[in-house]
Amino acid sequence: MKRPHRTIAEIVTVLIAAVVAFPLYWMVLTALKPEGEVLSSAPRPWTLAPTLDSFRRVLDVQNFGRYFLNSVVVALVVVFFALLCAFLAAIALTRFRFRGRTVLLVMLLVAQMAPVEALTIPLFFVMRSVGDVAPVFGLNHLGSLVLVHLAFGLPFAIWMLRGFVAAVPVELEEAATLDGASRFRFTWQVLFPLVAPGLVATSVLSFIHAWNDFLFAKTFIISASEQQTLPLGVLAFFKPDQNDWGAIMAGSTLMTIPVLIFFVFVQRRLVSGLAGAVKG
Repeated sequence: MKRPHRTIAEIVTVLIAAVVAFPLYWMVLTALKPEGEVLSSAPRPWTLAPTLDSFRRVLDVQNFGRYFLNSVVVALVVVFFALLCAFLAAIALTRFRFRGRTVLLVMLLVAQMAPVEALTIPLFFVMRSVGDVAPVFGLNHLGSLVLVHLAFGLPFAIWMLRGFVAAVPVELEEAATLDGASRFRFTWQVLFPLVAPGLVATSVLSFIHAWNDFLFAKTFIISASEQQTLPLGVLAFFKPDQNDWGAIMAGSTLMTIPVLIFFVFVQRRLVSGLAGAVKG
């Protein structure tokens, strides 16, 4: 028989999960409702006539497939370079002693405290200047989104992976060196697999941040419609006279599906990774 406090804890956990999941349920429900039910003054938490008309309107948007591809490209490129740079930087901060190491760690924390909104306008002028030298990283190009996401995501990724790398005993590296393994071989054949949970956790958070971005995409992709991402594509259904809430919820549902699928595949490693980060 379960103890009373354990039963209460399980009930509270279920209630919290229900509160967290309710917005997702309402989003999917609104996407499946006919237009008349969506605009009803007495909304119901169910629908008797589910329809896919809202999804059809979203998929009929011109260049919707291109918007999806742009979001995938930006998110995957950001995840790849964020993991690569953060992993190497974490190794340098934990395995080497050099002048300015403590200052660098403090600056990583300070960089995470800077509000994104306050830096958006200065970054706009920076990207405009960068575009004069390297157009692929300037305004109206996906390269500008990649650079900005890396700039904001790297400090967090480095600080998170630093805990995982520091948790690997130095004696393990010394033993590998005695066995004739080079530093490069130890890094990629021994250290990399041990830090894999942290890499997975960091990749998920980096992917979600880049995938759901609206502010940077709206600021740096001004006139090139073929360079827009999914959040900007959904913006087309916000109209001055009346918003198409069914299509907005359908577009949001389609944006959520890839993240949920990715999360389902890596959830076990993600939980162990976050636990390792706290321990480290």
